[in-house]
Amino acid sequence: MRNFLMVVLPRIVLGLLFLVSAVDGFWWMATGNHLIHPPVTPKGLEFETALQNAGFFWPFLKLVNLVGGLSLLLNVVPAFGLALIAPVMAVIVLFHFAINPVGIPVAIILIVTGGLLVFAYRERYAALLR
Repeated sequence: MRNFLMVVLPRIVLGLLFLVSAVDGFWWMATGNHLIHPPVTPKGLEFETALQNAGFFWPFLKLVNLVGGLSLLLNVVPAFGLALIAPVMAVIVLFHFAINPVGIPVAIILIVTGGLLVFAYRERYAALLR
């Protein structure tokens, strides 16, 4: 039960968040509309629009979200998937705390689930810190 709460559940939640984000991003690229769009402040919308208008960056970001999310969901090299999406998670957390405070609950979910998984996979990351 402890393994489920400390590893499996956070892995599934984080994987689903990033998979949904990727699907929504690819849907936006194909149709110009979002499937889901959480509340965003005007400054947050400005930042998101800048990322989308950068051309190469939005598809690359959504590809990283897709690979990382699927890795976590399917439990295929999940430590790699987490390492792949960690920089994206850091930007999302900073975005919500600095620009878009209406998304702080999402930032907290990312912090908690990411922290639990980093702790769970700490042996796999140990070589990076030597």
